[in-house]
Amino acid sequence: MDNPSIFLINIIQTNILAKNLQTYNRGKKRHSRLKTVVSWSSGKDSTMTLHFLHQAGYEIVGLLCTVTEGYKRVSMHGVREELVVEQAHSLGLPLFKAIIPPNCSNEVYESVMKQVCIDLKSKGVKSIAFGDIFLEDVRRYREKNLEAMGMNGLFPLWGRPTKELARTFLQLGYKAKIVVVDLQKLPETYVGREYDMSFLNGIPADCDPCGENGEFHTFVYSGPLFSKPVECTLGEKVVRDGRFCFQDLVANR
Repeated sequence: MDNPSIFLINIIQTNILAKNLQTYNRGKKRHSRLKTVVSWSSGKDSTMTLHFLHQAGYEIVGLLCTVTEGYKRVSMHGVREELVVEQAHSLGLPLFKAIIPPNCSNEVYESVMKQVCIDLKSKGVKSIAFGDIFLEDVRRYREKNLEAMGMNGLFPLWGRPTKELARTFLQLGYKAKIVVVDLQKLPETYVGREYDMSFLNGIPADCDPCGENGEFHTFVYSGPLFSKPVECTLGEKVVRDGRFCFQDLVANR
């Protein structure tokens, strides 16, 4: 007989997922007609957020990406700005950018995002969607700041089991590369790899399949919503702060 504790955990997880999906579905009718921008990191969670909203019939009017000034790279992911431009072009969506300085303070970040929200509101945007899955403090922070601007936060991935999300991402036909790993969580050999079942089967048990705790980050280069793949090749690897290993991706010309 199966372990009753595991059986109980599965029931609880299923009930939580069902409740979150009910909340999400109730919100569809309320928000689907509102112009929405997707917070875009270039990775799989942003892509799945876009996919689910597209599936649900939301009016998606663009992608919002945070780019570090001077480096011209996506903050946290380290992906070149030109590759994100290529993603947006392939997805057929405008790309809005929040430009922040290196080593950006929280005060400066919030000031930049406030101006971005003002600009988006002037274009009729009412909602920003995020790919957060279970980090409560991050969600509260986003909702608080958006509420102050009179805007809504959407979280279509919220509460979904990350193992299920990872498999769904691959089953849908999306393709991604690992562009950052936290060396305290994964060895350097994992960066630059394909995000596939081989990768998922090889990560340690305490590593989240979606990297929700910052274990790794990805760059999505192909999939059902892309009109064509974003062609790129592996560049050099760089370790920063003695902890994070970045895999540079170079656009094919």
